[in-house]
Amino acid sequence: MENLKYLLLLLIVTACNAPRATYDYDQNMEFNSITSYKIYPDLRSNLSQLDEQRMLGILDSEMNKVGLTASESTDIYLNFYSTSYEEPSRNNIGIGVGGSGRNVGVGVSGGIPLGGSNTYLRVTFDFINVKTDALIWQAIVESPFNRNGSPMERENQLRVMVQKALKGYPPNEK
Repeated sequence: MENLKYLLLLLIVTACNAPRATYDYDQNMEFNSITSYKIYPDLRSNLSQLDEQRMLGILDSEMNKVGLTASESTDIYLNFYSTSYEEPSRNNIGIGVGGSGRNVGVGVSGGIPLGGSNTYLRVTFDFINVKTDALIWQAIVESPFNRNGSPMERENQLRVMVQKALKGYPPNEK
């Protein structure tokens, strides 16, 4: 019973920090005909140079898993760019003081935030048709990101974000 409590708590904590992704795509595009990609020539990722290199390496391996290979003569350009933002911590402790006497009530309450703000990274992945220069597929992934993490931790965070993005490719056509 004790282990069940800890397992439930772990699931709740990890569910709150899991990356969130949204997808959009051109319904008229034949995604099965796409076999190759190339990084967009004018890439401006807004990541640090080291994180950008990590992202490029991750994308190379993960794109192969969805059936796309890097090529100079390509079907699509892959562009990605990021923004980061901070949200105040939602964890706080409430303190209250109250009293009553002869139908008169007095109350004071307040919240004390625990921890600092959380840093989030939003990465947008665009697939652009080389022939028409049109956006054909897009994924936007948001996730907590520890900028003070070790290089390995940062790479793992970026890998999870890329995997979450590519989970929506190719789109389920109905």
